[in-house]
Amino acid sequence: MLERPQKIVCIGLNYRDHAEEQNVALPEKPLLFAKWPNTLIHSGESIRIPPICEQVDYEAELGVVIGRRAAKVTADDALEFVRGYVVANDVSARDLQFADGQWVRGKSLDTFLPVSDLVPASAVSDPQALPIRAILNGERMQDSNTSNQIFGVAEVIAFVSQAITLEPGDLVITGTPAGVGAFRTPPVWLRPGDEITIEIDGVGSITNAVADG
Repeated sequence: MLERPQKIVCIGLNYRDHAEEQNVALPEKPLLFAKWPNTLIHSGESIRIPPICEQVDYEAELGVVIGRRAAKVTADDALEFVRGYVVANDVSARDLQFADGQWVRGKSLDTFLPVSDLVPASAVSDPQALPIRAILNGERMQDSNTSNQIFGVAEVIAFVSQAITLEPGDLVITGTPAGVGAFRTPPVWLRPGDEITIEIDGVGSITNAVADG
């Protein structure tokens, strides 16, 4: 089970195909936002949708757990600071996210970050070559590869650490590929009774039911 992190740092718009599905330009530098530890649940627990939101989305993501204090590290050295990797689902209330004009509330509702058990960094030879998928009620919704990231794991850690010291146990989630519900026609939102699975080859999988919150 993943230890409760001090910080959860998230990267937005970090896959080329995700930018393409929105018809927006690729970012010139990583876009940071935060989620809070109250969001964390594990595989088999329920994602709970509270009455304040209706447009709840899934986001398949690779999570990176920091192993030792990282301050102002270089991209060349950054992977030496990784303890391991997790599968993550950056569940997002799009109606709150877009209405607020910033992302923290819409991303940080209770139960909105399912994660897998940690896989040691030594078990993942290349974090930029991992197939990643989201499967909703048996239908594959996202199907990409971490090679499609705009900013790779090492570059993200280096960028974050120039401004924010990362401590052991901190979690960095590295963005989602194309296929999220918000940009489908019509949009696809998570509903009570749904089951969402996120898979990353070489890291693992998580499956969570969706329930009223």
